[in-house]
Amino acid sequence: MRLKGTRLVLSASVLSVAVALACPVQAQEAPQSADQQSADGNDPSTKEIIVTGSLIQRPNNTAVSPIVSVGEQAIKESGNVNLQDALNQFPSFTTAGNSSTGGQGTGGRASVNLHGLGANRNLVLLDGKRLPLSDINGTVDTNIVPESIIGGVDVITGGASAVYGSDAMSGVVNFKTIRAFDGVKMDVQNSISERGDAHKFNGSVAFGSSFAQDRGHVIAAFSYTKQDPVNGSSRSFFYDKTPSSFIGTGTFVPSATNAPNAAVVQSVFAGYGVTSGLPANYQLQNMGFNNNRTLFFQTGGANYQGPTNGMGYLLVGGNVRMPVGQQIDFQNGLQRKTAFVKADYDLTPSLTAYGQFLFVDLNVHTASGGSLTQFGTLTTVPVTNPFIPNDLRTILASRPNATAPFTWNGRYVGVPYKSWDEDYQVQQYLAGLKGDIAPGWSFDVFASYDQSVHQQTLHNAVLKSRVQTLLNAADGGNSLCAGGFNPFGDANARSLSPACAAYITKDAFSREKLGQTQVQAQVNGKLFDLGAGPAQIALVADYRKNTYSFVPDSDLRTQNIEAVIASLPASGRISVKEFAAQIDVPLLADKPFFKEFGIGGAVRVSDYSVTGSVTSFEADARWRPVDAVLFRGSFQRAVRAPNIGELFSPQQGSQLVIGTPPGALGDPCDYRSTARTGANGTSVANLCVAQGVPQAAISSYTFPTTATGQLVSGNTKLTPERANTFNVGFVFTSPAQSGPLADFSLSVDYYNISIKNVISTVPGLTVLSKCYNLDGSNPGYSVNNLYCQLIQRDSTGQIVNVATPYLNLGSLKTDGVEVQANWGVPAPFLGQTGKLYINSAVGWLHSYKVQLLPGGPFLNYTGISNGAAGPSSVPPRATPEWKALTTFGYRSDRVGMGLRWRFQSSMADTTSVLTPSAAQVGVGAYNLWDLFGTVKVGKNFELRGGVNNLFDKGLPYVASSQNGTDVALYDAIGRSFYIGAKVSF
Repeated sequence: MRLKGTRLVLSASVLSVAVALACPVQAQEAPQSADQQSADGNDPSTKEIIVTGSLIQRPNNTAVSPIVSVGEQAIKESGNVNLQDALNQFPSFTTAGNSSTGGQGTGGRASVNLHGLGANRNLVLLDGKRLPLSDINGTVDTNIVPESIIGGVDVITGGASAVYGSDAMSGVVNFKTIRAFDGVKMDVQNSISERGDAHKFNGSVAFGSSFAQDRGHVIAAFSYTKQDPVNGSSRSFFYDKTPSSFIGTGTFVPSATNAPNAAVVQSVFAGYGVTSGLPANYQLQNMGFNNNRTLFFQTGGANYQGPTNGMGYLLVGGNVRMPVGQQIDFQNGLQRKTAFVKADYDLTPSLTAYGQFLFVDLNVHTASGGSLTQFGTLTTVPVTNPFIPNDLRTILASRPNATAPFTWNGRYVGVPYKSWDEDYQVQQYLAGLKGDIAPGWSFDVFASYDQSVHQQTLHNAVLKSRVQTLLNAADGGNSLCAGGFNPFGDANARSLSPACAAYITKDAFSREKLGQTQVQAQVNGKLFDLGAGPAQIALVADYRKNTYSFVPDSDLRTQNIEAVIASLPASGRISVKEFAAQIDVPLLADKPFFKEFGIGGAVRVSDYSVTGSVTSFEADARWRPVDAVLFRGSFQRAVRAPNIGELFSPQQGSQLVIGTPPGALGDPCDYRSTARTGANGTSVANLCVAQGVPQAAISSYTFPTTATGQLVSGNTKLTPERANTFNVGFVFTSPAQSGPLADFSLSVDYYNISIKNVISTVPGLTVLSKCYNLDGSNPGYSVNNLYCQLIQRDSTGQIVNVATPYLNLGSLKTDGVEVQANWGVPAPFLGQTGKLYINSAVGWLHSYKVQLLPGGPFLNYTGISNGAAGPSSVPPRATPEWKALTTFGYRSDRVGMGLRWRFQSSMADTTSVLTPSAAQVGVGAYNLWDLFGTVKVGKNFELRGGVNNLFDKGLPYVASSQNGTDVALYDAIGRSFYIGAKVSF
């Protein structure tokens, strides 16, 4: 129900007095520091900052790499309680993992992904130092960064491996903490959707104080965040989404090698009055159970007598399906508590001791729908089971082996929905010394240790062995628990007694622990002066060690849990010793057409314990012919060694959605698939038989579900990736002191990134496409083809899983242009400092191409939607050709208001690349508008409020996503309101 009363009036009242926001995109040209920008919230469009992305720090050091700076106020005015939600609005970012969005045991992590190269190819820092890792793939969960301590964010959108390390291949996200202060700062924010749900709360308090005659400073900050879950049942969009073939009525799955007699099947259905409309090869088609104990065909729906309105069941193309999108949380429940302490003390005028402590306690809860009979050993029913309907007994008796057990598929509708709790505890300790060595020379030495402990609890996990025990029991399990287990028909399945539900379920646990130790020493100094300023050098020595362990409980290890693929224990460790040097040489200054000209470079040698030594290097140049114009460019050779997860991750399973042919790829061996019905259908069929599909069944073989298992595992034989990154661009800052262009700046940057020897997994759909020669990869239809070897089938021919281990694959190439424009004109009618402004960040993706194997063709993924991709997948889940974030607003010294426009261009579905003959519909252009504002009351109080998704834009259909859309990329909440306040004293 939409709230058109009190909340809407309240929000309108807030917005009538609340207004503008600090500019979200900041060009890198100004005399004011980045810290000052974040703290003051002033318009940064024509201000120069101290550079992030360089080991050499000096005032007015101009950025060579493109940098986007996001101020503290801009983050708050986005209305988000999670940092990644604010950052993902910018064109430089591709949506990766998102703790706000639901999923099945996703880990609840929120990561960032620059240029779509994967969350493991960009580095996330806090004040220039590494944060704890959130998973074995080398990504950082931005949830662990307390929003209350953030003074701003600098995003380096060019490669920075030579400066920061190999995992900064695509760039760096540097969260900057608030500056030292004396006093107390408090902040609180509440938000709610127009429909009265999706509530989010964030509250924080920060204390700051100086001591010992200002020789020491300390900041302590604490915060609490709560986000309510939102279930698919609350949005009509999900009523008919994720139409699963695993249905609550249960189905009998005939065996092609022990098929019922066709005449007997026909006779049973004739008794229902069904004499026509039976599916092809009907004796081999799944049969479901009506509540009156009669049978129906799941394919075609003949004699189906249940609901079809989407509230439980649907007819999709005439086939009976259960839409489970309404069972799944599309916004996770989340609770986060953080504590952060930072202190420094001047031991002498030239020596400072410093330290910091970070603690995060995070819980993410996800509901992922009812359990089902999927993965591992098939669930079978003996013919002695007392609950078998009489008509099914007649059909079973007509089989050549009439006494053989039969396969039962279904969804456990009598058991509470499966859900996951992801509990994290993250701690980081850091201490260091910094100071001066001699005139012009300084040092900084620190050591840090962090630990991330992640316990995953799967609630209401259905145990295969217990279900099988009940089905095998002569009394149907009644002697084991009240009533036993009758799986035949929706009403029977839902009437499962509490005792039996408890008997077949448990809470399953796994525990993951990551540790990181780092010791780093850095020396900075001046070398010489060629007349344009001193040349400077930075030298760094660094040591890091990462450890990992994963321990699942016994049922997770042995595949005893329905719809969860077995996970095995694993552990590993890697370490690296690094030595780096960076130099900056000003060559000309204050000359005609050479107001500034300089060059720089960096080199980093990294010696990894597993993969050996690698070298990264970088060269850059900057030229400012006049004050208003800066040209900049850099080239970098980056080398990324495999991380601890790519090397040592255990065999872990996930669900691979393949769909139902011919509308989707499905199992290419399915007689309905385009692979079987096409010109090469005979060759495909022969390959399927060679893989294990019984010869007797091949003419009518069907894959009974829309998904199968996918196994990912580490590989200690991996070798490092190598990349060339190139950036060139210019910045224009208006020289006018007055007039309409006095407050105008523009930056345009081109990036070109190519990576060879890419470490990744081959997408499961790609494995199927290539094995069966849908793209020409297996012209001989050989069972020994590399991709065919990754597909495992059981004795009935069904796909058990598709293996997708980490491999050194082919290459990745991407290039594009990013533009930042900021313009303001005086408008003092509401305040002496008032102005109207437009700020815009626009990204154009020229190309994104992936080569799966060396020497193979490059597949063009430019403008492609892939809703099934993970945080570090290549290609990512979305590669729109155009993406933009534009703000129109007014700002004065007291009040302001703004309208924010988020744009993303249309995309084709990923099937248009993998299987053009079965391409699914793509996604149209997507526009969102937000309204926001602030008002200051006195010196110490500020009120803010806003409306996100102002026009209540609905969700688009995304064919490649299991739930029919991509809730990490598109707004599933709808119009929502927020109000917040900040006070300091």
